[in-house]
Amino acid sequence: MNHQPVEGFSKLTKQGKIDWLVNEYLEGNTDYQNILNQYWNENADLQKLHDEFSENTISNFYMPYGIAPNFLIDGKLLALPMAVEESSVVAAASKAAKFWIDKGGFRTTIINTKKLGHTHFIIDVESHKLQHFFNFKLKKKLFEATESITANMRNRGGGILEIKLVDKTAEMPNYYQLKASFDTVDSMGANFINSCLEQFGKTLKEEISLEEDFTQEEKDSLQVVMNILSNFTPDCIVRAEVSCKIEDLKDDSGISNEEFARKFKQAVTIAEIEPFRATTHNKGIMNGVDAVVIATGNDFRATEACAHAYAARDGKYSSLTHCTIDNGVFRFWIDLPISVGVVGGLTNLHPLVKFSLALLGKPSAQELMSILAVSGLAQNFGALRSLVTTGIQKGHMKMHLFNILNQMGATEAEKQHFVTYFKDKTVTHHEVIDEFNRLRAQ
Repeated sequence: MNHQPVEGFSKLTKQGKIDWLVNEYLEGNTDYQNILNQYWNENADLQKLHDEFSENTISNFYMPYGIAPNFLIDGKLLALPMAVEESSVVAAASKAAKFWIDKGGFRTTIINTKKLGHTHFIIDVESHKLQHFFNFKLKKKLFEATESITANMRNRGGGILEIKLVDKTAEMPNYYQLKASFDTVDSMGANFINSCLEQFGKTLKEEISLEEDFTQEEKDSLQVVMNILSNFTPDCIVRAEVSCKIEDLKDDSGISNEEFARKFKQAVTIAEIEPFRATTHNKGIMNGVDAVVIATGNDFRATEACAHAYAARDGKYSSLTHCTIDNGVFRFWIDLPISVGVVGGLTNLHPLVKFSLALLGKPSAQELMSILAVSGLAQNFGALRSLVTTGIQKGHMKMHLFNILNQMGATEAEKQHFVTYFKDKTVTHHEVIDEFNRLRAQ
């Protein structure tokens, strides 16, 4: 090995961790220590708060925190907080919001808020015998055993909605599930769901061991493999949509309203039938969703996993958005499965998360679901609008221009020169370098 393993890294102080990393991996170069220090917050208490969000923390990793204004959502005008590093995401969302503000804005519908979790277990028992045991004994015991866990959630209007026994033996020998659905109200609910499921596993073992209808051999065959929520929540879903008459679908690209609508619908249809395109299409949707998810302290990995699983729910990966043109009316919508919370986790701790939620009017979890779906739909509209008219690179590279110039060490005066230079040109990396070299050679 080119380096030595470390023992007890997590027990080292923050400075101890940094010293070890710099000496072991960075040749003792203290410039790297300075980089880490630059991102520490000067407020020691605030820095300690951030340090304790995760494990083995040595610094903070900054992302741009931007605002996309002019979102008219269900009659309310909002400015969306977006934490994202990719050029043009905030700009595209803002442009789409402005496009739809005088056409009725975005409308949303909460289709369902059901979340799921499973106790996965193995038992060598005839299916009908296990089902009888579940129906007449176990199900009631599971609800009773979790009453103390669910009390607070039930007081807020949530709790366990249903518990089912699922026979999966056709796919794996002796494999069954206790499949439970939950309403977690304004919390994302992961800890609540997992606590309930772990109690299911314990109660299952206890009740099986006491059941007189099972032989000792059948009892001994029980294995509770795991108790865990599912991040696939196809029944926790929100719809966001926009629509207008084609005659009102004005676009400044120079093509007619009818041609714009036709090409836009074709682009969506291609994403519905072609997985290679659908992957990039949905990635663009998640640009908008994830940026707001991160800004509001929610789990963007869970939203990604769920969205992509949903996109492949029919056995083929497809678009999350859809478009129709009927009787001269253009309609564009998304059905987004998403599970988020506005209480618990970072929502009560991270100062910028609290700012984001305050900016959004302290939404309920369902209202935040709507906002996230709208953000994804707006981002997708902006991307498709560019793709079927001017092309994606014109806007994206113009936003990326400053990244290129910063890498080259351009002065503020030189940056202003490039803004003027590319006012009527498409930005390309090659063209920026050529013009930069020409400018510096003068």
